Amino acid sequence: MHGNEITHEVEEIDHKLGDEFEHRPVPKSARRSLFSITMVWIGFPMIITGAMTGSILVLGMGFARAIEAMVLGNLIMFGYVGALGVVATRTGLNFALLATPVFGRKGYAVASGLLSTLLLGWYAVQTGITGNLVSSAFGLPYVLMTIIAGVLYIGVTFVGVRGLHFIGMVSVPLFLVLGLWVAADSASATSWHAIWSFGGAHGGTMSLGAGLTIVIALFADAGTVGADFNRWARSPQASLGATFSAFPFANLVAMLFGGILTAAVASPTANPFGMDNMFGYLIHRNVGWLSVLAVVFLYANLGSVCSHCLYNASIGWSRILNTRMRIAAVVLGAIGIVVAAGNVWAFFIQWLSLLGIVVPPIGAIVLVHRYLIGDDAAEAADWRWRAFAAWAIGSVVAFIVDKQFPGLSTAISSALVAGVAYKLIGRDMRAAERVTN
Repeated sequence: MHGNEITHEVEEIDHKLGDEFEHRPVPKSARRSLFSITMVWIGFPMIITGAMTGSILVLGMGFARAIEAMVLGNLIMFGYVGALGVVATRTGLNFALLATPVFGRKGYAVASGLLSTLLLGWYAVQTGITGNLVSSAFGLPYVLMTIIAGVLYIGVTFVGVRGLHFIGMVSVPLFLVLGLWVAADSASATSWHAIWSFGGAHGGTMSLGAGLTIVIALFADAGTVGADFNRWARSPQASLGATFSAFPFANLVAMLFGGILTAAVASPTANPFGMDNMFGYLIHRNVGWLSVLAVVFLYANLGSVCSHCLYNASIGWSRILNTRMRIAAVVLGAIGIVVAAGNVWAFFIQWLSLLGIVVPPIGAIVLVHRYLIGDDAAEAADWRWRAFAAWAIGSVVAFIVDKQFPGLSTAISSALVAGVAYKLIGRDMRAAERVTN
């Protein structure tokens, strides 16, 4: 099949499944209901990986201090993602289009390309976790289970934003019911006082700043490109309502379920990325129907986050490469499956560390530009060096904080410093942009 024929086929599919507006604003007539956008958002962070993160926090900080990090971190995420989402709703633009006047007609590709690639990495990580958990539980081939998962997740993404809506409707009820049961059943073997008093592994020495970075970095990249979802909302109020369903509600619930399970079991050597998690708890009950339900839950739940990540990555790269989202989804999804088969999910913590330093400055710069500067007249510039300078400053400061001041949050530090730097860098930099473009 020739290129023109492929393009025609994709256009026919777009007509049937709906335009994803990769290269232009979502018109008012195509906006979706609050319920639909809520299903898209709530199904993203209410996932087993969030529960694993809650377990990591409880092991590192102890239960009571981990709750503090979870609540505060999720409230910060609501402010961050909510503010970006309102801009997207008002303009109808996806993140790549929003970033163009900030980083430049060519420069936006650096920010959008980085975030889209990181999200593709998350798709690979979650796909790999799916294959690993099923393989560990039933002794099935890891690579085969990973491929099956990846293909299913590509299929959901291919449908578009409606696919994200529908998988959220399946994933969220399953997670809530099973998560509540796992939390209650594990807690019944001990007491709530013992759970609250659980001190974590090795005395729970993780600082509040480090805990906040883990909470924020878990969805820092996806939250930054949340415009890809919020542009579909009909009003800023609906945008904020949908965002609230994700942060703090869904993300906090997921973390709490994982944290309660870990504190109830009270094993300082627990491995949340192995079988010491919700899925493993269900499998270890050794009940046939419950094991089957656990597998359905795993594929639906991680399928939700994977399809969201692949959607974001495909929107970003389709804009950069001037192609269709659905073509990008198939190609990127195939790449992600290959990467997942190489056990890349094992580098989860390293991903969080990287994201905490390089991602939050991007969103902070976009927010300062949109709310405090509004200099879209310079959109004609190919490169907005002011934005890149602020991004570099924020990331360097965060790297220093990470190495020299581990008690502070690199995610918060990088965002604050980058935002202030972008606001302060003034006329000379803008003049240089006009000269070089």
